[in-house]
Amino acid sequence: MPVITNIEDLKTIYRRRVPKMFYDYAESGSWTEQTFSENVSDFAKIRLRQRVAIDMTGRSTASEMVGQPVEMPVALAPVGLLGMQHADGEIAAARAAERFGVPFTLSTMSICSIEDVAENTRKPFWFQLYTMTDEDFVRRLIGRAKDAGCSALVITLDLQMIGQRHKDLKNGLSAPPKPTLKNWIDLSTRWAWGLGMLGTKRREFGNIVGHAQGVEDPSSLFEWTAKQFDQALDWKKVEKLIEMWDGKVILKGILDPEDARMAVKVGADAIIISNHGGRQIDGALSSIRMLRPILDAVGGEIEVHLDSGIRSGQDVLKAVSMGAQGCYIGRAFVYGLGANGEQGVIQALEVIRKELDTNMALCGRRTIGELGRGVLLIPEDFEGRWQQD
Repeated sequence: MPVITNIEDLKTIYRRRVPKMFYDYAESGSWTEQTFSENVSDFAKIRLRQRVAIDMTGRSTASEMVGQPVEMPVALAPVGLLGMQHADGEIAAARAAERFGVPFTLSTMSICSIEDVAENTRKPFWFQLYTMTDEDFVRRLIGRAKDAGCSALVITLDLQMIGQRHKDLKNGLSAPPKPTLKNWIDLSTRWAWGLGMLGTKRREFGNIVGHAQGVEDPSSLFEWTAKQFDQALDWKKVEKLIEMWDGKVILKGILDPEDARMAVKVGADAIIISNHGGRQIDGALSSIRMLRPILDAVGGEIEVHLDSGIRSGQDVLKAVSMGAQGCYIGRAFVYGLGANGEQGVIQALEVIRKELDTNMALCGRRTIGELGRGVLLIPEDFEGRWQQD
């Protein structure tokens, strides 16, 4: 394993080791990928203020997210198909997060089931819920997450239908991969990945197959899933889900101040400013551009987190300094997982923490609580002046 100095190093190894369809699944957005790209490039427009001659001993990146102590204000975002990026990927990522001291969020569309992850970890993790039209399945899914001891429910609001992701359509994305000639040629060159997959029994969507009525195999799963995302989801249904959970709830997919105010109204504990990593609506503003308007709208009444575009500790520093109380990494830890399994996720987290700590010090700050907009140089038009109704 070469020396890892940044997330890009892990991405290079990841691309070499993981089959193309799963690399593309992670490293792509919808339509023209404008939003996917700007999630990253907009962070680069924010600069840092160097400060000197300040005592930088006794630094700490520790913080809290929804009342939970964290080693740094970062959680692992819910990512579907982790078990296709690396054998038993959800278990590996959850263990890494537990070892490091940050939250892990298990996706509804995971390969390893809620029970698989619970049996192989010692601390509570978070569970992400996609709302489905099968209300009985949703109730049982929430019950399974409660039984597993999950400490927070993350409800995704921005996937009532799947955005058009051209690469996934062209690759014929599936779990397990469809046995086409093109796929087999690609898979034959990823022997380490293949050996790992041969050594596990977990190759299908563990939260769904055998749990949803009529879903017993991959073919019936995709037919079921295509009809299941709830296009009738509204704030009344969100309220019912919050009542059903009766615990910490985080609403994911907020990108508009009005929706942020509604999240406060229905009683969520936190929101995640997110455009689904650019994988849903294309042409929307990046999450970091929408942070200030949403903070202004909620006025401190709810904890505000952010995902989409974070690839470094500098990005975390910028988001937290602008007011986010927590950040989520998705692709950044997936690169580590695909490159080196559980240890690769640890490497990704260590890279981000080191970058966060070093840049805090160079900006003259010792703790997360000392961060603020004074650390940054933000372009005057960064949030933009857009025509209103």
